[in-house]
Amino acid sequence: MTRISLKQRQDLPEHLHPLWDRMLGYGDFADSAGVMAHRLPVFAHSWRLLTDLADEALLPKRYLELALVAVSLLNECPYCVAHHTPKLSIQGISEQGATQILDYAAHPELDAVDRLVVEYAITVTRHWNRTRDEIFDRLKQHFSEAQIVELTWRIALCGAFNRFNDVLQVESAQPAPADAQHETPSPA
Repeated sequence: MTRISLKQRQDLPEHLHPLWDRMLGYGDFADSAGVMAHRLPVFAHSWRLLTDLADEALLPKRYLELALVAVSLLNECPYCVAHHTPKLSIQGISEQGATQILDYAAHPELDAVDRLVVEYAITVTRHWNRTRDEIFDRLKQHFSEAQIVELTWRIALCGAFNRFNDVLQVESAQPAPADAQHETPSPA
């Protein structure tokens, strides 16, 4: 059971209702957002950032979801795994494949760039203080510097979301349906 009560759209000041609606366009994260809404700056800044990044779509969705599922598996965050696995399935990774992406080296559903993204997610999450230039040389073969910055930020932010959701025991009332996991351009 969630340790903090959940706020709803109607509990927010009216000027934040459009952001709540955009957040729901990003995915069914009303439980996590409802806890964040106890501190309006946390809710507003977090969800404005995520929805703005989604609107820009600079980083291909497949790579973003691979990274988020990898981080959430590493951090054992059931909330985030449950919410991002369906989004990853839309990107062509089976549910079983998603549960095994940490075994990326020989993963049959991942190509070389997918493997690099998972490797990088593991590196940022577990070995940030031992990261070598070599991985950046490989990343720069496939991603712009802006994409690398966003990928790094999203990996690090996912770790923060994992911890937030886990320590406050944020749970979904029900699993998010796969068809609600499509990120819309104007929502993430």
